[in-house]
Amino acid sequence: MQQPLFRNGGKRRGAGRKPAGPRARASHEARPEIKASHAMHVTIRAMSDLPSLRQRHTYAAIRAASAAAAKQQAFRICHLSIQDSHLHLIVEADDKGALTRGMQSFQISAARQLNKLLARRGRVFDDRYHLVVIRSPKQMRNVLVYLLGNWRKHGVDRGLAPAWLVDPYATGFAFAGWKELRQGTPLWPSSVTPRWLVVKPPTSWLLTRGWERGGGAISVFEVPGKRPE
Repeated sequence: MQQPLFRNGGKRRGAGRKPAGPRARASHEARPEIKASHAMHVTIRAMSDLPSLRQRHTYAAIRAASAAAAKQQAFRICHLSIQDSHLHLIVEADDKGALTRGMQSFQISAARQLNKLLARRGRVFDDRYHLVVIRSPKQMRNVLVYLLGNWRKHGVDRGLAPAWLVDPYATGFAFAGWKELRQGTPLWPSSVTPRWLVVKPPTSWLLTRGWERGGGAISVFEVPGKRPE
């Protein structure tokens, strides 16, 4: 018997908007409530047809987007790490609306910059971003190690050691909690004046000082384990 094309009465399994892209992972459930006291770990994945984001010209495009985001008052990118196919951010926002507007503005700006640079059109980032609200000092410390030490996990540091102790494609330069920094050790060559990514100082307790209660100061040589979430 031929099945009808349309059926009444109830939602069909699998109906509705599907996550976009082959690597879509972010849930489309409602975002959690956001407060100014929160710090959040955000992951943004690039479309598979883009080249590695860890190149000088793509770095410049993302840096320009970070500078634009820094002009906002209610949304703060406090740390940013550029990986080959995705971005990790630690952000703060005054509320849920500020987070939505801030992330949308950053993604649009980065997409425009990258599309212009690469002479392409279309979507740059795959699906919507993945968000985790940080709840404890230990979780905050783990996220900092994961974000700022990701280049060591993937062995990218080998080509820059020993002169570079922090990832030039991340914001370790803006982190005051390094053991080596407190001991007076230079974190990058004195002959180099990098054009760093633009970030804003954190205001949340977890990100300013609470993280240290989760395990103490962080060494630049600490290699992160699995994703902290």
